[in-house]
Amino acid sequence: MRKANGGSNGRVSRAFVLSGGASLGAVQVGMLQALFERGIAPDVIVGSSAGAINGAFIASREPTVQTARELGEVWQGLHRGTIFPLRPVTGLLGFVGRSSHVVPDGSLRRLITRHVGFDRLEDARVPLHVIVTDVLSGGEVRLSRGPAVDAVMASAAIPGVFAPVALDGRLLIDGGVCDNTPLSHAIELGADEIYVLPAGFACDRDTPPRGALAMLLHAMSVMLAQRLLVDIELYRERARLVVLPIPCPQHVLPIDFSHAAELVDCALAESRSFLDSLEANPLPGAPTSPAKRLEPHSHRSRKPSGAQSPSHVAKSRKPPATRKTSRG
Repeated sequence: MRKANGGSNGRVSRAFVLSGGASLGAVQVGMLQALFERGIAPDVIVGSSAGAINGAFIASREPTVQTARELGEVWQGLHRGTIFPLRPVTGLLGFVGRSSHVVPDGSLRRLITRHVGFDRLEDARVPLHVIVTDVLSGGEVRLSRGPAVDAVMASAAIPGVFAPVALDGRLLIDGGVCDNTPLSHAIELGADEIYVLPAGFACDRDTPPRGALAMLLHAMSVMLAQRLLVDIELYRERARLVVLPIPCPQHVLPIDFSHAAELVDCALAESRSFLDSLEANPLPGAPTSPAKRLEPHSHRSRKPSGAQSPSHVAKSRKPPATRKTSRG
């Protein structure tokens, strides 16, 4: 097992923080392969939503190129029906208020069960921390112990889409609601160096998403990218942040699982180039320079009918509220 690089107090040195992003979580495969090629491995992993799924996969395996490739095979085997199997009855019950969700979660739970290589979070080869949201309090919770499948499932339970997960007397949903890229948790865990693996958003489309679920997921990905920009500015003096580049331009929506290979290959090429440039010329601002791709932008000059110019985006926001930490 890889030892932590910290001192005698057990302080974590290097953290991987993996964000949520539904199907766009495939880009993290390419990022991970580029990191593992260079011998860059985590002492701790913090993940939210799709990032929790990827984090759980690598937390039980050696940090090798082969591990990244195996994770890529999982992503390439997915399709929309695997993750979002629409059932008319379930959807109808959700829309009329008789159910908390519109998509059954059995397929996603089976996927997580099949690929998480440990029963409890504390048994992971690399310490794994999963971020979830408490439905009743609205607070973010860091799960560090307890049943692994339930924890990861809760972190990926998109509100209204999947059912909340009951765990330790609480109802839990997607960690992305409160903290999609949990930098603050990595810092609280003592990380000196944090590799940030964002999922990004579709910035290169001719048409808007079609369908309610597609629009919801796209809107969330845009919103959460803005939160990450704020957090990078907030925490960049607290630790060395290295933000891996998201593919850009990028046309794939987070509901579309048919382009996993394309996303992996693009992220791998971009991450290799970026990491090599850091080694060759490590300028002070270089590690976080890819964050500029998270800013609102489009590669299309045309506007859909009736579209208006984007409004001013606030440059500063309050830091996230204090969260609870679960140890049970």
